[in-house]
Amino acid sequence: MFPTEVLATYVVDSDFDALPIDVVIEAKRALLNYLGCALGGSIEPALSIAITTLAPFSGKPTACVLGRSERFDALHAALLNGIGSHVHEYDDTTPKNYVHPSVPVASALFAYASANLVSGKDFVHAFILGFEVESRIADSVYPAHYEAGWHITSTAGVFGAAAAVGRLLNLDKRQMVWAFGLAATQSAGIREMFGSMAKSFQPGRAAQNGYTAALLAQADFTAGEKALEGPRGFAEVTTGVFDASKITSGLGTDFSLRVNAYKPYACGLVVHPTIDGCSRLHTQYQPDPATITAVRLRVTPLVLDLCNQRELKRALQSKYSIYHAAAIGLVRGKGGLQEFTQAAVDDPALTRIRALTTAIPDSSITADQVHIEVDLASGKTLTLFVEQSLGNLLNPLSDVQIEDKFRDQAVLALPPAVVEQLIQICWSIDTMVDVGTLCRVTAPHEAGIN
Repeated sequence: MFPTEVLATYVVDSDFDALPIDVVIEAKRALLNYLGCALGGSIEPALSIAITTLAPFSGKPTACVLGRSERFDALHAALLNGIGSHVHEYDDTTPKNYVHPSVPVASALFAYASANLVSGKDFVHAFILGFEVESRIADSVYPAHYEAGWHITSTAGVFGAAAAVGRLLNLDKRQMVWAFGLAATQSAGIREMFGSMAKSFQPGRAAQNGYTAALLAQADFTAGEKALEGPRGFAEVTTGVFDASKITSGLGTDFSLRVNAYKPYACGLVVHPTIDGCSRLHTQYQPDPATITAVRLRVTPLVLDLCNQRELKRALQSKYSIYHAAAIGLVRGKGGLQEFTQAAVDDPALTRIRALTTAIPDSSITADQVHIEVDLASGKTLTLFVEQSLGNLLNPLSDVQIEDKFRDQAVLALPPAVVEQLIQICWSIDTMVDVGTLCRVTAPHEAGIN
């Protein structure tokens, strides 16, 4: 069988009871993290603008937008869930390919589950399958695809959303192949959009397009059957590089959820070591920002490819600025939501440190590391080498830390009592009779689940 067919067969034939328990547990961690990001982003201007603009074009209002009281058709809800959950750049990431894997898949699934009866077991199963499909396709074209400028979360995410919704729609193998073909022809998203609202629009569209692909395939809307490996298929057209073994090897045994990472800071993953290290210096030495005369960083080369924005005009740009990362760590000792607002961008102390910061690419530095030197007016230099930053695979966030992160974001949209209730429900989501109940309680006017 060709890779597209192998993957489709796996999704159709998968048995929930055969899944390793650690993978199911990790799926619940990912869903809790995702929902917190969606609730935190539900009040952001990007989502509000999209809701206001697209409302006149929505179909029957059958589906929820997480964290909002408005209702849309399920396809628009998938798009809007994707915007809200990704806008803060706080969602999970698989470091091996820099995909934000949960957003396209979960955004489509929550939209579907809010409009259709879906058990928790089926929901979690579909999520795991969509996550796996997205990650394996991303692996098969990374790094060439990413380096060419594609936003791999969106371009690979559309396949994950198609697989997840397709599973809930009970597509047969032939229809799942078509769903992947329809996903491939809608695969889009470019890295030039980083630092703008369009960045979060891309995985939202992947969720919507993947959902659409599954619906059309269910109706026997045909598509090419070698979407991934064909001579004019996804891999050849977008990069010309394709390692099919990364799709098929260990399928059903080696799960990408096991190498998923959760962000402690609300920004691009590659600057996390800098925030981590500079925050440690802040805590240990409490330097007066006015006495800092220079900041020198040695970073992995990818940092300057992704996060080299120095002249910041809007808050979203700060999430992709290595200079801002150093500044907030040294001045504030943290990298939460408030460190990436317009007020933070305009903060004179942060502006000054950004201007004093230089970053040099060093191929001996890994993506989890940074070397930091901070010169003070006294002549003293503070030095730190971060070996493993918080949130990476060797230093992961604990369940408690993910819960705390959820609270910090969710309280922006919901009362604390409902937030606590949602945390407990997420840990047992696989036992729910109707996941739509969870979706509906995220609306601000709901009182909670009785």
